[in-house]
Formats: sequence, structure tokens, C-alpha cells
Amino acid sequence: MSLGPLEIGRPWPLGAHCVAGGVNFAVFSEHAEAIELCLFDAAGQQELARLALPGRSGDLWHGHLPGAGAGLVYALRAHGPWQPDRGHRFDFGKWLLDPYAREIVGGLSWRRDSAHALKARVIDEPAPAVDPPRPRTPLADSVIYEAHVKGLTMRHPGVPEKLRGTYAGLASDAVIAHLRRLGVTAISLLPVHQHLDEERLVAHGLTNYWGYNTVGFFAVEPRYASSAAPRDEFRAMVRALHAAGIEVILDVVYNHTAETDAEGPTISWRGLDNLAYYRSLPGQPGVLDNPTGCGNALDLRHPRVLQMVMDSLRYWALQMEVDGFRFDLAPVLARGDAGFDARAAFLQCVAQDPALAGLKLIAEPWDVGAGGYQLGRFPQRWLEWNDRFRDGMRRFWLGGAASRGEFAQRLCASSDTFQSAGRAPAASIDFIAAHDGFTLRDLLTYERKRNLANGEENRDGQDANHGWNCGAEGETADADVPARRALLQRALLATLLLAQGTPMLCSGDELGHSQGGNNNAYCQDNATTWIDWQAADEDLIAFTASVLALRRELRPLPAHWASGEPDAQGAVELAWFDLDGRALDASAWRDPQARTLGALIGTARGAGGAPRPLLLLLNAEGETRQFALPDGVWTVRLDSANAAHSALRVRGGNRLTLSAHSLVLLAAAGGTKAAGP
Repeated sequence: MSLGPLEIGRPWPLGAHCVAGGVNFAVFSEHAEAIELCLFDAAGQQELARLALPGRSGDLWHGHLPGAGAGLVYALRAHGPWQPDRGHRFDFGKWLLDPYAREIVGGLSWRRDSAHALKARVIDEPAPAVDPPRPRTPLADSVIYEAHVKGLTMRHPGVPEKLRGTYAGLASDAVIAHLRRLGVTAISLLPVHQHLDEERLVAHGLTNYWGYNTVGFFAVEPRYASSAAPRDEFRAMVRALHAAGIEVILDVVYNHTAETDAEGPTISWRGLDNLAYYRSLPGQPGVLDNPTGCGNALDLRHPRVLQMVMDSLRYWALQMEVDGFRFDLAPVLARGDAGFDARAAFLQCVAQDPALAGLKLIAEPWDVGAGGYQLGRFPQRWLEWNDRFRDGMRRFWLGGAASRGEFAQRLCASSDTFQSAGRAPAASIDFIAAHDGFTLRDLLTYERKRNLANGEENRDGQDANHGWNCGAEGETADADVPARRALLQRALLATLLLAQGTPMLCSGDELGHSQGGNNNAYCQDNATTWIDWQAADEDLIAFTASVLALRRELRPLPAHWASGEPDAQGAVELAWFDLDGRALDASAWRDPQARTLGALIGTARGAGGAPRPLLLLLNAEGETRQFALPDGVWTVRLDSANAAHSALRVRGGNRLTLSAHSLVLLAAAGGTKAAGP
């Protein structure tokens, strides 16, 4: 390749882009005094040339390199003051990674020697589709499945061995068949932006398995690729899932970067403009703010930092064709000068961006800073992880401090949180377990976390899990304990999948996956987190699929906020009652001991569209209980304790026996209206 002298070029778009006759480079730095472009051999080991970017347009530095093209390896050097007390950490002796790098050359973990500094490789990308085809599943029909690319596929016998742990493995017929069998409509992937392993983990022989340590907001994580073309493999995976009707949602980490705290590595943003990229404490520009708990926080109050995040979102939405994003520690992105701001620039930019229109936007609505818990405060289009659902359902079913009133609120999409804010029920992402915490099986097997393998002396991970070991800590030969655990697994899954809101199933919970009691397995890239498909509970998989089929068929709770008031014909949308069929008074709703509850749902519609009342009965107690049934003839559609009871017909006025730790759903035999019990 014959390279000409560096020309001024254009200040946009940011990053390195192949243009007619060469490559255009543009980088942001508000406080640098000069930016140099460093060129390397193909392996990124030998610096071949160092050229000052000749163009400057405000805070953008740019240049055009004639004769250059795809495959060129480069890094940046930034000249400026070294004044840590004023927030400036320029060091012209360091090679810096372009924040817009599409492909990264170098190691997967941070090393202190500069020879392992990360570089970028220029790629020549095809123009993205203006509006790529997507499943576009309505929220009312959406069921999310949270998974890790490697953990889901690494031990799957139906995935070809060379594809296990990869994007191609996730796109395999065997994995897609499982997702379709379950009836999930979207897969939410733990981070696939390229990330680094922290030095501490590497020293302990561990890795950052979850990937919440981003080094490239535009780069596909190469560890999950079976080929030398991770971007192409990722796109092929997305298209294969789309062809199966399954959306792809990415867990994205725009709240902090892999540069960690002031003692961490200078990889990219810190060396280019620490003061601009990162939040500092008010009046203390040399002290990093840390509402993330990870040492730094990107400052989206700065327009260029906000631009980087928005450019990254558009890139993944258009170029990589994904269907939505789950934002890790989302309040950080909307923090203004005085804390979380529901009208922050980031939220406003997302709202008006046509490239993101129609995509699913999910907030993890808390961070670790002051005022960081913001459940229910995100804008209309947003969905939010609802930990109140998680904790409330765990406490009710597993003997914690709970009441029927709280259970009903959580079952109805936490109307106390979302309805008052004018949000739809679908805004509540309901979950019992997620990647962060106990698996469903471990929630019923361990009351104490077992995180010693993480190398932090069991100090990490949540202590308050609201779980119950069902009578024995860990695995046991006592036959009664596993039977009790099996009952509760099914009851909790049924509650999640029939509840109002948008359900999210944690991968492996449908087949009894255990992490041996580790409730913070972020650094366990091994059999602890890889799902053991050979040990899968086939009955539990079938049960999960059957409950989701019922959800699709019966729509057990309406997509709108249900009223408990009778209409002009005396029918009700939703009425609650006790074992004897009586409406609950205030004291009964608050009773901390009562763990039985019935709901008459009057607006469910069958295949023909006619109203078809449903009964939902719950017995979270340790003994059988008998429920009085309203008038009519009822068909048992689901008994979480006894699959043989499905299709059993019972007549109103009698009592129906519910097993301990069980849930029963009945449908009216015919189109009778639902009167109050």
C-alpha cells in the first residue's frame, strides 16, 4: 500500500472510515493540544509512522490518508497537560485506542506494558439497511429470555463442537428449536461489546465472564466468534434468529468503561480527554465520580460523549440489525448536575431518534450513587427491570415478609409504581431470577451464597436473596426436599409467566440449572455458568413451554390496567377473594400470615373472541387448601402441582383442593360473563 501525505480531511463521521482514495480519521478531544495518528504493521506490534492530524474543527481533530484502506492498523497519541488535580491526564507516551474502533487489535486483558496497548483496524463496512427487517413483536406478546452467548451454547450436545460458545452456536438449529419450543419472542444477550479482563481477575486465573467492562462500544466481542469475522458471524446470528421470529436485545454498558478508577489503565478515553469523558465530583475535577461502583462514569452531559453513545446505539441498530437494548445502570446515563433527571439529554435524544424508533428500550433502573433507585421514573417508551416483582414473589412463595396485597400489586405489573406514572403494564419487566443472583434452582437450594471461587472471600454478591432451601442447605438425599423444590420451581415459573407485565426468563431456569450456590458468577467462565444440557429437567422444560402456550392462548391478565369495578352488566375485569370466596377487606389484604389468594379474571378472550372468565388460585402455604368456586362450570387448564389435572372439569359451588406450594388456572366452560365471587 502506497500512502500519501496526511491531508486535512473531514471532521465527520468520527472514527476511521474508508472513503474514495483513502481513509478519513476524526477524533474528539476538547482539551488536547495535538493528536497524532500512529500506523502499525498488520499485527499491531511495530509502529511504522506517526503523523499529526492536520485538521481541527472546534473539538474535532481530523485527517485524510490517501492510499490507505481496510486492514490498516492504527492508534492515537494525545498531547496535552498532565494535571491530574485539574482532571487532565494527557500522556503523549501512550498509544490510545480510537473510541470508535470497529475492530480491536491486541489482548483481551489489560497489561501494564505498552507493547500490549490496544490498536484499531480499519474496516470497510457495507452501507446499513435503512430499515432492516425485524420481527417487531408487540409488547403484549413479548417474552424475553436472558442469556449469555457462551453459557447457553458451550455444553449443548446439539451444537456442533466447533461452534459451541459462539454466535454461530447460538444461531444453530438446536438452540433456536429450544427457544421456539419454549415460546420466547426475544433473547436478551449479556454484553457482546468487546471488553477486557481486569488485572485482578487475570492474576487469579479468572476472566470477566459477564463482560461488563467495555473497551469497544462499536466492536463485536471476538471471544464468541467461531471465525475470523466476528461482525459477519454476529449479523448472521441475528438474521437466523429473526428468521425464527426471535428478536435480539443487547445488554449495553454505557455507564462506565474498562479504564476503571484513577489507578486503572489509560486505554482510550482517559488519555484523549479525561476531563470531558468522565464525570468528576462537583468542584473537584481531579476526583472521579463513581455512581457505577466501577471506578468511573461516562459523562453524558457532554455533547460529544452523548454523541458517542448515540452513534454506538445507531450502529448496532442499523449496521448490526438488533431489536433493542437493555441499559446497565441506566440512571447514570440520565444524571444531570443534581442527580437523575427524567428529561435528561440522553433520554430526549433516544426519544427522537428515528433509528431507534420501534426498538425495545429496557432500563436497569438503579445505580449505586445517591438517589440511584429510579424504578418507575423512566419515560413512556421505556421498559424497566422490576426488582419489586422479583422480591415480592420470592417472599410470598418462600415464606418471607409479605402480604396478599403486595402479591396482587406485583402480579398486576406493580400498578402502584407504573400506573401512577402513566405507564402501561408492559413497562414492568417481571423476573424471578436474572444473571445477577441465584438461579431459580439455587434460590430453593441455598440460603447462603457460596462465592469463594470468585476470590473475594465470599464478600461479593447479594446477601438478602429472599430464598428458602426447603429444609436442607444444598443437595440432599431427603426425598421430600427435592419434591418441595420442584413444586416451588413450577409455582414461581407459572407466576412469572402468567403475570401482567413483560416476563423475562433467565436461561437455564426452565431446565433446573444450578451454579452451586454462587450468586455472583461474573468471573466464572466454566461449568459453573455453562448450562448443562445433559442434566436438563425435561419435565420442567415442558411445563415452562405449556405455561407460555397458555399465556398466548388465554391472555390471563389484560394488557391494560384492570378495574375491579363491575360494568353495566355486572361483569368484572378482576376481583380478588379468599378461600371461602369472600372479597378481601383491608385487614385481610395486609395479613402477613395468609398465603392463599384467588382472582376472578373476567375479560380473558378465547379463540373466537368471546369473553371467557378465568380463575387463578394460589396456595403458597405448606399444606393443602380448599377453595370455594364461583358459579359455573370450570376447566382446569393448569395445575402446577399435578399435570394430570389439566382438562379436569369442576362445578361451581363446590370446593377445589390445591396442593401445597401450587397455582391453578381454570377457564369457564362456555362464554358466561364473570360476576363477582
